[in-house]
Amino acid sequence: MTDPSDHIRKLAAIMFTDIVGYSALTQRDETLALELLEEHRQLLRPLFDQYHGNEIKTIGDAFLVEFASAVEATRCAIDMQTILTSHTSVVKPERRMQVRIGLHVGDVVMKEGDVLGDGVNIAARIEPLAPPGGICVSEDVARQIDNKIELPLERLAAKELKNIKTPVAVYRIVLPWEKKAGLLLRVRRSLRKPFSARLARTGVM
Repeated sequence: MTDPSDHIRKLAAIMFTDIVGYSALTQRDETLALELLEEHRQLLRPLFDQYHGNEIKTIGDAFLVEFASAVEATRCAIDMQTILTSHTSVVKPERRMQVRIGLHVGDVVMKEGDVLGDGVNIAARIEPLAPPGGICVSEDVARQIDNKIELPLERLAAKELKNIKTPVAVYRIVLPWEKKAGLLLRVRRSLRKPFSARLARTGVM
């Protein structure tokens, strides 16, 4: 029988990351893959502390990080992609790294230094939906960052998340260097309206 005192239930923002194409790179050049993995960790880990993130663990080339704030988790994710984009612009093509990031805020269980529960599972399922070098967030995160970040959000086409019973609306953060001029203008205008009105326009309500 599980002792309830062994775990803590809390609301948290969960970040899941993954290096694009890392498994294939490992097959081609394991030495280079390991070098880039360490490089990627050195670049990103300082940002977790800066935004009060708690690195729970690494899973191969993935990070699992817990934050008390969805806003800080999102700002951290944006800075992560900014740093990696800047880094890849000055290195040789074979040393370029791109990362996908997924964010969700929900109920989780902290136990023995690990974090468990649907909140973690949803973040893990959202991460692969992000484009290389991109960030995807759940609707719960989108609500909390509304009017707190300057970047627009684009709602993705509805998709079922594996092993997640309740449908989850997913949004992509449109980063400054992504060439979506027409979309940016339209979404920026919609950001000036209440979040509920934006959801109505995208067909959520």
